Amino acid sequence: MQPRQVTVLGECVADVFADARPGPPPTDGRDPADVPTQGLHLHALPGGGPANTAVGLARLGTPTRLLARLSGDVFGRLFRSHLLDSGVDLTDAPAAAEPSTLAVADIDAGGQAAYTFHAEGTADWQWTRNELDRAGQGDPACVHTGSLALVREPGGSLLEEFLSRARPRATVSIDPNVRPALVDPAVYRRRLPSWCAVADILRLSEDDLRVLVPGTGVEAACDGLHAAGVRLVVITRGAHGAFASLDGRTVSVPGVPTQVVDTVGAGDSFTAGLLHHLGEQDLLGGRLEGLRLADVAAACAFAVRVAALTCAVAGPNPPWAHQITLLQGEKDTAAARAGDRNLSRPGR
Repeated sequence: MQPRQVTVLGECVADVFADARPGPPPTDGRDPADVPTQGLHLHALPGGGPANTAVGLARLGTPTRLLARLSGDVFGRLFRSHLLDSGVDLTDAPAAAEPSTLAVADIDAGGQAAYTFHAEGTADWQWTRNELDRAGQGDPACVHTGSLALVREPGGSLLEEFLSRARPRATVSIDPNVRPALVDPAVYRRRLPSWCAVADILRLSEDDLRVLVPGTGVEAACDGLHAAGVRLVVITRGAHGAFASLDGRTVSVPGVPTQVVDTVGAGDSFTAGLLHHLGEQDLLGGRLEGLRLADVAAACAFAVRVAALTCAVAGPNPPWAHQITLLQGEKDTAAARAGDRNLSRPGR
């Protein structure tokens, strides 16, 4: 069935990647490897956790509205084009006078990204109550937010108020996407209980969990989060898949093997896959009353495939629905071939 709309609140960030620019070829007989570089070549891709999730949802087929303050600068125009081309509804996204937020990514040999943020006084955090009131609540099945927009003021507190007002009608999903290099981890820990009190779904990476609940095992940490109010906790584990706890009943889903280009946006794509699958099954729209552990396992398995496809390309570039179908078809074909080989073995 066609999922109902999901409203996503949060930031759009320009993910900036740097490559060393080589100097001119030597003319004095030196080895080219000994010639110093002449600086950095920069290229920017539209990103930001909430924006990536909105793009992922829309590309999978979920009607998606993004509430983000979009700058009029060159990066803001890039965001707007990227979001609209992906099918995201920007009708209620305010035009902002402030500049866009930049995140300079440093990718290691394993595809993991470390970021340096340029975020002071930028558009994403300057929400006003009038802007959110003009955007209105609408009638979404789910409201999703998180990342820096939820912890940077003056906007963070207003977004929390928006979630509280939406909760009587919509499932609430939060992905803190912890950035300890930019925001003191104590801020996240202080606000975590209020997020759990309003959220139905909490998605964390293993790194997030270590920052938020240090020195605690995964199941014990989930029990504490449930006690604070959240029903479904999902921990993403990179190549190892995902672990989920629904009111203390747990399930693990394996990862999908993939040739990793980088992991930028993988967690955001996982969240998009999770919410899309739950929406397709008509399980969003309230307090997850009809949700079973088998539903959680199926949604996580789908989300893992979405994240794997994101890792196979450069930058935060979530897959489209037809790419998921193609991946599943290849998997089914491989399984069928393996079954044929097994049946042809002697003694079978």
